[in-house]
Amino acid sequence: MEKEVLEKYEKAKSISDNIMPFAKNLLKENSKILEIAEKIEEKIKSLGGEVAFPVNISINENAAHYTPDINDSIKLKADDLVKVDVGTHIDGYICDRAFTTCIGKKTHPLIEASERGLKEALKAIKPGVKVLEISEIVEETITQLGFNPIYNLCGHGLEQYNQHAPPMIPNGKNTIQYIINENHVIAMEVFATNGSGIVKESSPTLIYKFSQVKPVRFWEARKILEKTIKDFKGLPFAKRWLTKITTPIKIDFALKQLLDVDAIIGYPILKEETNGLVAQTEETIIVK
Repeated sequence: MEKEVLEKYEKAKSISDNIMPFAKNLLKENSKILEIAEKIEEKIKSLGGEVAFPVNISINENAAHYTPDINDSIKLKADDLVKVDVGTHIDGYICDRAFTTCIGKKTHPLIEASERGLKEALKAIKPGVKVLEISEIVEETITQLGFNPIYNLCGHGLEQYNQHAPPMIPNGKNTIQYIINENHVIAMEVFATNGSGIVKESSPTLIYKFSQVKPVRFWEARKILEKTIKDFKGLPFAKRWLTKITTPIKIDFALKQLLDVDAIIGYPILKEETNGLVAQTEETIIVK
């Protein structure tokens, strides 16, 4: 890995090191998740970084992809199992991390399971190891503690301006022969649940990403498409980030038009199919 690239990854991680405790301190009963997300995103920028994707604040059975909506009124409640997924980047070189907190409690068995699963996975990640070996460790660690991994969620590689690059590392056993090499940048994330272990797409969709340039008639749709390329550089963005362009009603219309022509893709909320509670822990490493 080139020295300049390594330095950018290290700077993104250094910013993330400051963000993680800052974010944890914001998670209190009756706190609005919209205010939490905005404070985290503002803090990243104040430290000299950029936001790699909208801060995800997914509660209880919601496993991933919930970022606050425009004027979101949701507040944290006692015993909520809150997953906070934060990405920082420097010139597109991303540090992707997540943690889970149980509001009003020091810990929770599911948090301990996801943290243990990640810890054991990170021990195994080294040059020459196969994806299937890492996935087996994750599943066995979590099931031995009496829970299930989320079988259809994965750890993943990171590349410049690409949050989900190869390899995909599922939380459950598989036959993937992909071999991890030195200098792979891996965002290893582990999900533990007391449910069935499968997530399904659910509404609403609050996170989107550029897909391709397509002609659209609606002025606001054209402006959003331009912004996805110029400002977001192809990385995921939040619906609430678009309020400087136009009104919420016109934002909804523009996003629908862009989705209809495949100019953007949406990331629906991922919910555990049996409404089981979900905990998530994630860390980014450079394989050495």
